[in-house]
Amino acid sequence: MKIVLAYSGGLDTSVLMSWIKETYNAEMIGFCANIGQEDELKGLNQKAKKTGASKIYIDDLQEEFARDFIYPMLRAGAIYEGQYYLGTSIARPLIAKRMVEIARKEGAQAIAHGATGKGNDQVRFELTAAALAPELDIIAPWRDDRYRSQFPGRQAMIDYCAAKKIPVQASAKKPYSMDRNLLHISYEAGILEDPWYDSLDPKKNRDYFTTLSVLPEDAPDKPEFVELEFVKGDCVAVNGTKMTPLQVMKKLNKLGGKHGVGRVDMVENRFVGMKSRGVYETPGGSILTFAHRQIESLTMDREVMHLRDSLIPKYAELVYYGFWFAPERLALQALVEESQKNVSGTVRVKLYKGGIYVAGRKSKHSLYNPHIATMEEDPTKAYNQNDATGFIRLNGLRLRVNSTVNGAKNMAKLK
Repeated sequence: MKIVLAYSGGLDTSVLMSWIKETYNAEMIGFCANIGQEDELKGLNQKAKKTGASKIYIDDLQEEFARDFIYPMLRAGAIYEGQYYLGTSIARPLIAKRMVEIARKEGAQAIAHGATGKGNDQVRFELTAAALAPELDIIAPWRDDRYRSQFPGRQAMIDYCAAKKIPVQASAKKPYSMDRNLLHISYEAGILEDPWYDSLDPKKNRDYFTTLSVLPEDAPDKPEFVELEFVKGDCVAVNGTKMTPLQVMKKLNKLGGKHGVGRVDMVENRFVGMKSRGVYETPGGSILTFAHRQIESLTMDREVMHLRDSLIPKYAELVYYGFWFAPERLALQALVEESQKNVSGTVRVKLYKGGIYVAGRKSKHSLYNPHIATMEEDPTKAYNQNDATGFIRLNGLRLRVNSTVNGAKNMAKLK
């Protein structure tokens, strides 16, 4: 039996590599995706083989991640529960997709992951596999009683690695867990399990939660202006320099991080039913989402915008839950693409002390006409204010009829 394991070289996946190989008497193939986490990958090949892998794939997927996953989601304006920019959520279908490709190439019968039975990632990995390779088996050790009984905590895993001479750098104490990629870094568990704990307290956290961005108090006292050029909903240039999606993400992460923007601390609703507290740094993604909305406000038809906006919670939920490759997400994406046909132009934003502010927007596709909107005389004669009388009267008809039949007091507490 051949099994492809999502492998990082850390404590959990090092234990998993060895345990799965022994338990299933399997040939293990490791897979590590470089999606912008900037972890040290040197020596990972040798480490995986010492742990039990016959082969390991270490693939740079950053361009694909930015182009085919982050950018389509940004075009939709997707934010989960009004706060979370879906950084971890959108990475999982890409990782699982590549695992499926490797499994087919290697003739493997199963893929394995180290996601716990309490979280969202197990669902994301496995729904992707269900959509792309329903013939593959899934091995999830954290949902296996044998695994949990053998490893009730991190110390048992550390002891196991010591006994097996598996090289890992880990300690029994860790203040939180982290997950990083091109779009964000997330923190959860440990000290963050107390929702009263202030993750932005500069006295406690200058060394915590500041991987991609500084605390607002430590940001420069002078604002910085950034110009972003959009074509059909995609940012294609920053400050006049043409860039690929990957280059845009890296550039804006650096600029946003410098000014402490994109920091989120929230209690969210996991798909499995429980609430969890997470802290996120999403500097580049926050800037892009804000700027994208600004160019949409100038170029997108009102009814198209309102229709798309009504679907954002559903789109974000599908990404969060792991339904990236589901037919309903693809159908929503088609509507999103149609809505973005004329979303082209330039937005200028100001970054200052954790804030993102609009400082101008322009477009050849602008639907804003100052001659029509002006408070002065309209030279175009496109709008006759007298027409508003009939417009208001027609919209008020049902209200007048209802009040006539049921009484005005039925609509409000009138004296």
